Amino acid sequence: MQDRDDVSVEVSPFQAHGRLSGFMVSGRWPANTVEWARFLLLAVRMATVPGLLPTSTVFRVREELPEKPLPGAVGMVLAEGPVVGENAVLPGQFARHQPPGLIVLHPPNEIRPSLPEQDDVAAGCVLLPGIPHLGLEHRAAWVEADRRGNISRMVSRAGIDPYEDADTAVLALFVAA
Repeated sequence: MQDRDDVSVEVSPFQAHGRLSGFMVSGRWPANTVEWARFLLLAVRMATVPGLLPTSTVFRVREELPEKPLPGAVGMVLAEGPVVGENAVLPGQFARHQPPGLIVLHPPNEIRPSLPEQDDVAAGCVLLPGIPHLGLEHRAAWVEADRRGNISRMVSRAGIDPYEDADTAVLALFVAA
């Protein structure tokens, strides 16, 4: 992704124990909701890889870097846990230190494709929490795609009510005090 000042947003997925663990972000962070939707498209495509994401998983945007970061790294997007089940992310888990963004990725076995002719479709949502009483709107993007790169849904919006969509409602619950 390259838009602002010719500095690209570079994304490198990484895994541990055969599972998608997160993404290293280099160059710069996505600057707006549209760029976050592009990031989400890459993440959703990774979620279509068989076995890489076993269940719907929450990822947290972290501006902190590991001890020995790659050159140009600006932060990470790390898997925090499944949406439900053992080791699930808990309501209010991120209330103390609200992240700049939360993402949920759903592997193909967890969703029903919106288009009947598509199979092995994964989906995801990124919530960029705002502070509405200060005039900073909540923003979000949604993507649905298959492993061949076919996109059946890609939407980005500002000024959302997080409780009007199931994914944004769940993500908002994790940052609510």
